[in-house]
Amino acid sequence: MRTRPLVGVIACRREVEGHPAHMVADKYLAALHDHGLAPVILPVWEDAVESELLASLDGLLLTGSYSNVEPRRYGADRAQENTRDDPHRDAAALGWIPAALDLGLPLLGICRGFQELNVAFGGTLYQALQQIPGRLDHREPEGDRETKYAPAHDIAIVPGGPLAAIFPESGARVNSLHQQGIAELGPGLIAEAVAPDGQIEAISVAGAPGFALAVQWHPEWKPREHPLHDALFRAFAAASEAYRVARISPQPVDA
Repeated sequence: MRTRPLVGVIACRREVEGHPAHMVADKYLAALHDHGLAPVILPVWEDAVESELLASLDGLLLTGSYSNVEPRRYGADRAQENTRDDPHRDAAALGWIPAALDLGLPLLGICRGFQELNVAFGGTLYQALQQIPGRLDHREPEGDRETKYAPAHDIAIVPGGPLAAIFPESGARVNSLHQQGIAELGPGLIAEAVAPDGQIEAISVAGAPGFALAVQWHPEWKPREHPLHDALFRAFAAASEAYRVARISPQPVDA
């Protein structure tokens, strides 16, 4: 039986029935599984970043979350609209990102994961985009889940980059469920797509040895029904499979 590539999925640490719990929404796991990957949840602790876990993986997914990267991580004061933190996840993500890139491990970031990648590279975040002159209100709309995840605005894809390589159209229409967004792009990152208001919606890591993309929207919601979302997960799955094959292949021994 063919082995599926093993993809680590970062957890969020929340209290459930009075106890700390490490949690991942089913939609992320289902999207990975549906694209031929085997997801495994990675627990997070503020004081124990175990980057050696990455050595047994074939990919790393940084999910979205209702929590935000703590502003102190990028040298900012807290805005009143920013009310939910997860310092344990911050510590894990900001430790794992450089370790994963050093390994050439395929990395896909979504929403909070997109913002984590920017902060890991020294970038900053707007904490309330709706307060920034000229910016759209990117927040999650009211309504049922279908309404929340419905396409909300267009994006323009930058020609010639890794996102354009996996999705040859000049743009797409995507959902929007975020309050925060990139303010200053981290050095070493490249904008791959922008919203009509100029807000960066996708980024890649310059010179990364493997797949290293992150998006601000949520492609994990019914990805088979959206060509761009499907293309993202297909490309991530192909990169993870290639990494798995290279990882398990015996290396030649010098005579």
